[in-house]
Amino acid sequence: MPCHWLTEPALEDCNRSGPCHAEGSEPVARVQLWPHQSLSPHGFVVFVGLTAIFLAIPLVGLLGTPALWWVLFPFVLTLGALWMSLRKNWNDRRIVEELSIWPDRIELVRQSHRQPTQRWDANPMWVSVALHENVGPVPYYVTLTGAGREVEIGSFLSEDERKSLYSDLNETLRKIRL
Repeated sequence: MPCHWLTEPALEDCNRSGPCHAEGSEPVARVQLWPHQSLSPHGFVVFVGLTAIFLAIPLVGLLGTPALWWVLFPFVLTLGALWMSLRKNWNDRRIVEELSIWPDRIELVRQSHRQPTQRWDANPMWVSVALHENVGPVPYYVTLTGAGREVEIGSFLSEDERKSLYSDLNETLRKIRL
């Protein structure tokens, strides 16, 4: 599952007198999110290799003829386009979001291969979590609002994972505010 709590919310210890970010202590809850990676590096090699083999089968009958050169160009072009599109998709999926929660601070860090690292932080007492069912780029879009900004979190997760993340974040923030 592409949503992993690195530090399980210690909800019974979550209160305003707990460990503070300002003191350099560890967060009481920390979650890391990333897009689902269905194609492993090994699977990538196997898929491209098998595709090359299956595309090469018709070329066997053309060995030794001038027509081979006319068919070889589209073969190489197709295989190259497949390889490049899979690599682009793979690179586009290199996104990691990490949300850390202390009693006195909440911090979201988003790392992507395309953009520089993005950071957002606020006081958890004033942060609200919203679940937008039909508004946003995906159904059940989760946002955090605080410090004068609204930021998205986990838009690349599945619908069920976003719902679960929303309830977990609400519960964690509720316990911190007690």
